[in-house]
Amino acid sequence: MNRWRLAPLVLTLVLGFLESGCGSKSDPAAEAPPPLKLQRVEDRNLFGVDHPERFALTEAVAHTATSQLKVTGVVTPDISRNVPVISLASGRVVEIKARLGDTVTKGQVLLRVQSSDISGAFSDYRKAVADEQLARTQLERSKQLYDRGAISLNDLQVAQDTEDKAKVDVETTAEKLRLLGSPTLDRPSGIVDIRAPISGVITDQQVTNAAGVAGLGSPNPFTISDLTYVWILCDVYENDLAHVHLGEKAQIRLNAYPDQVFTGVISNIGPILDPNIRTAKVRIEVRNPGLMRPGMFVTATFQGPRQETHAAVPATAILHLHDRDWVYVPDKNNQFRRVEVVGGQMLPDGMQEVASGIKPGQPVVANALEFRNTVEQ
Repeated sequence: MNRWRLAPLVLTLVLGFLESGCGSKSDPAAEAPPPLKLQRVEDRNLFGVDHPERFALTEAVAHTATSQLKVTGVVTPDISRNVPVISLASGRVVEIKARLGDTVTKGQVLLRVQSSDISGAFSDYRKAVADEQLARTQLERSKQLYDRGAISLNDLQVAQDTEDKAKVDVETTAEKLRLLGSPTLDRPSGIVDIRAPISGVITDQQVTNAAGVAGLGSPNPFTISDLTYVWILCDVYENDLAHVHLGEKAQIRLNAYPDQVFTGVISNIGPILDPNIRTAKVRIEVRNPGLMRPGMFVTATFQGPRQETHAAVPATAILHLHDRDWVYVPDKNNQFRRVEVVGGQMLPDGMQEVASGIKPGQPVVANALEFRNTVEQ
């Protein structure tokens, strides 16, 4: 009897164990992640005002102009106008009369070199002069003897040949002295004056006082650059190369003098792209009015072939803030929205072109700086 009473209890325990361990199913709603809570972020470019009529509005007008491409560049010397100052004579520098950055004229003495080469050349020259005088005297004597029948024609021709060769030696040694830098052929000297071959600015100096000069095998003591014409080297991206053509003109603005515009001619478009930034070097030749210095940064503007229509607003309507240009446009519910634009070139009557950001006919606040000082502070 006890065995049959325990059987239902054991069966109930086994079924309960199976339901809790193997046969139970989890509730998906209980395991789902909690719902996201959205928080509204305030629009920092939206400003509400109580009396919007206080701020005068102006309407952007249409401005038609040719398409433009603006790139940055740097001023560099014209390589063809860079002339090295060389010394054919080797020796020791005894005096330097010019320095890096000086403006020099053609023929100006830049440095003086004490050289044994010039002394040896003087010795050869004076010996050649003495030999030529002797050969000339012998030729005159031979002519007299030949006229009297004392010598043969062959002896006269030998004397003439000796005189001709002596003249060649004199001319050769004299030219060597001039090449070495001798100021005169009359007075021997061991000092050589190195002069400027052209007029310009000394852009490189590789010599100091008491330094040695090894002639053509040594670094050039000076490099003179003629800066009457300079190069503007610009980096133009691969996708913009279609807007650049040889022989076309470009407008140049120096960062140091942004209000002055210079005109140059595109003389070369690099055949090889920089593999890292995908740009080609574009070279612009421009006459230097005296303001351009090598290393200056510039902005070059290339004019495209097609006409484009952009918006134009008063320059006061554009606010330059954090290296960006902004305008304020009216919005609903007495609000104004700050819109980022791309400012273009200045136009007559105090207007400024807007390349992108707003369209012609769109109203903007006429004085952006006043609006910012009133509302944003």
